[in-house]
Amino acid sequence: MDLDTFTWLLTDDGQRLLERAAHLYADDHGRNVGGKQRTDLLAVAAAVRKVEPDAERAAAALTQVQLRVKAVAKFGEDALKMYFTPDGLEQATRHRVATHRAARLAAARPSSVVDLGCGIGGDLIAFSRAGLTTAGVDLDPVRVAVAQANLDALGLGGATMVADSTQLDLAGFGAAFADPARRGARGRVFDETGWTPPWSFVLDLLRRTSVVKVAPGIGHDLVPEGVEAEWVSDDGEVKEASLWSPDLATARKRATVISGEGLVSITDEDDPHQGKERPVVELGKHLYEPDGAVIRAGLVTAVAAGVDGGLLDPHIAYVTSDLSFRSPFMKSYYVIEELPYREKQLKAALVERNIGPITIKKRGVDIVPEQLRKRLALTGDVEATIVLTRVAGVGRVLHVRPF
Repeated sequence: MDLDTFTWLLTDDGQRLLERAAHLYADDHGRNVGGKQRTDLLAVAAAVRKVEPDAERAAAALTQVQLRVKAVAKFGEDALKMYFTPDGLEQATRHRVATHRAARLAAARPSSVVDLGCGIGGDLIAFSRAGLTTAGVDLDPVRVAVAQANLDALGLGGATMVADSTQLDLAGFGAAFADPARRGARGRVFDETGWTPPWSFVLDLLRRTSVVKVAPGIGHDLVPEGVEAEWVSDDGEVKEASLWSPDLATARKRATVISGEGLVSITDEDDPHQGKERPVVELGKHLYEPDGAVIRAGLVTAVAAGVDGGLLDPHIAYVTSDLSFRSPFMKSYYVIEELPYREKQLKAALVERNIGPITIKKRGVDIVPEQLRKRLALTGDVEATIVLTRVAGVGRVLHVRPF
């Protein structure tokens, strides 16, 4: 979609086409095609072309409808009013994660915030809703236009412009936010030196009031002194890490867990074992599986301390304790028994217990759960969960029950 086509979509004629395309898509959605329930996109596209003969405009309208439906998972009901590009939607921050970051930044009361590389405006929306005076820049004119259209569609304040963030004078802004692009022509870029803007720009930015979104796999050794690294998960899936400049930092490492029940954080200050030998204990009555953000942040021992327990193995992120706890920072299991680790004996033990549907969890072992499940070929009636792991180099299988 080029800029002219997108600009036309914002006109009265374009809006009428969007509305019509949405109705045609909804009417066809779920149709039985070839014995399967799915949308016949070719039929919908043909119907849209009857309304709008211009191929580019018709395609742009139908693409927007499809992207809006897909974007509901990230943006909720707002998505049905917003505009997207395919890659812009893929790279945009999830609504709840952006809302958390904006609220935390707003608590510092900067005079304003500039989003350097604003994309389709996901973070701009969160900043504006948090009460911040907001501006966004991007090199891509289409993304800038989409970001502005999204602010306008949601009735939010904020300005956008086409600009090179690396050449922008930031002196007039109270804070800056950046989300360096981590994709190139060949796909995802894992080396921080290949980001756009580059890592050197990030380091310079962190010397002023700023927040930088980075990949959750960022190495702890890359985090500059005085900067806080925060790993964030949403509904159990690690989404990103953020680097908070020294004047915004409140800890060295933080794990933030977001779910439908709310938001909680744990930091290195909650970990009495920081800088000490990791506590390893014998298997207790309960097994705990820390959230991915906790693991990425290196705060597994903080969770262990919280349940008065320790690790099964110093190199594997399973916690055990005799005490029963429920916590948003971990999944909790009751240990029923230990089963044989060898596959033949394991299958015999599972068959003896009439186990059929089985959940296989693993850490520290070279096993593919789907392949193991197929080889076990269990046909019993009882559901079960087993955990395969290693303790001091020895494979172990635990039969557990979630609680």
